[in-house]
Amino acid sequence: MRTLLKLSLIALLFLGFASCSSDDSNDNEGKAKLAIRLTDAPGDYEAVFIDVEQVVIKYNNGQDDVVLGINAGIYDLLELTAGVNVLLFNDEVPAGNISQIRLVLGEENTIVVDGQPLPLATPSAQQSGLKIQVNENLEAGILYEFMLDFDVDKSIVSQGNGGYSLKPVIRATTVAESGAISGKVLPPGMLTMVTAVNGPLEISTYTNLQGNFLLSGVPDGVYTVTIQADLGLGIPPLVVDNVTVVQGEVTSMGEINL
Repeated sequence: MRTLLKLSLIALLFLGFASCSSDDSNDNEGKAKLAIRLTDAPGDYEAVFIDVEQVVIKYNNGQDDVVLGINAGIYDLLELTAGVNVLLFNDEVPAGNISQIRLVLGEENTIVVDGQPLPLATPSAQQSGLKIQVNENLEAGILYEFMLDFDVDKSIVSQGNGGYSLKPVIRATTVAESGAISGKVLPPGMLTMVTAVNGPLEISTYTNLQGNFLLSGVPDGVYTVTIQADLGLGIPPLVVDNVTVVQGEVTSMGEINL
């Protein structure tokens, strides 16, 4: 009887260890939820079209790179302002630590200057992708939302032969780890740039036709916000100091009269 009891206890212990091992394995092989959005800091061009073909996430713990099935297409970056963005991906991926998000572009990339569409050279992006460093640990069952902020003004290089090339400057932020600044510039209908500065960090956007703006992916801190209407209107810029941004919150500047 005692022998049978011992065997039963050993069997129960074995099952318990096997169950724990199975649970640990499931955690290691679990899925995290990932959303990737594309937005833009403004540039002084009429249009900048980029041909987004793939997004690849690169793991730094030996796991294979994962090619995401994205909302591929040709997007005008200059339309992705005032809080407008494109949802490129929203699905599950393997959990683990990712070091990079790579944006792979096709060949249909153009820039419009003085009404003339011109090819935009992006050789490195078409091969290995635009490398965006993130270094984020994706835990199973958790939603991570990345905002890729494409700074057009700093990313376009004018070449000596009259052509243009793309040397991208892209800022990646996680929505949960940042805040935002919103407001409305009056009178509406003006092309107005809104820029928030904190030390070396500079984040910009344009207002929409109604005068509304949204600076997203803004880290915690105190910012100086400059509102600059189209220079041709002769309106001096308005500078607002001490605009505080808190993680996970939208700081509203209300209505701003120029």
